[in-house]
Amino acid sequence: MTKKESIKIFEDSTIRTVWDNDNEKWYISVVDVIAVLTESKRPRKYWSDLKAKLYKEGSQLSEKIGQLKMKSSDGKSYITDVADTEQLFRLIQSIPSPKAEPFKLWLAQIASERLDEMQDPELTIDRALKEYLELGYSENWINQRLKSIEIRKELTDEWKKRA
Repeated sequence: MTKKESIKIFEDSTIRTVWDNDNEKWYISVVDVIAVLTESKRPRKYWSDLKAKLYKEGSQLSEKIGQLKMKSSDGKSYITDVADTEQLFRLIQSIPSPKAEPFKLWLAQIASERLDEMQDPELTIDRALKEYLELGYSENWINQRLKSIEIRKELTDEWKKRA
């Protein structure tokens, strides 16, 4: 699986995500979503209890949840339960929260943006520029960064041709 880790922001909360190029799907940390929707101090415990409840009700959703290594707040990577967007929409229905509907809209927006970027890769560059500016980087630094990415891509492409 070719994957790209990313952090998404929903109402000032971070949601860890991974884009799988092979399946063309986002995988999203279940615990992060539960933390946002429930505002629980113990989202892992909430998820554990919810999984048990869903299993007792006969739902097969928790069986379809996958696991991937994702970076934690301590900078280390740990195995984390993840769901694709379809599974996540089902999961959200099981969580009573006033944030559920805004979260669904946010999730749909992420998917739409990714599809747009696949059709027009220049949008990805525009988004990167905007995000670097929001992080406080200078335009000079951003231009150098984008140039180094371009050079690195050309170099790796050349290596692939010669391999």
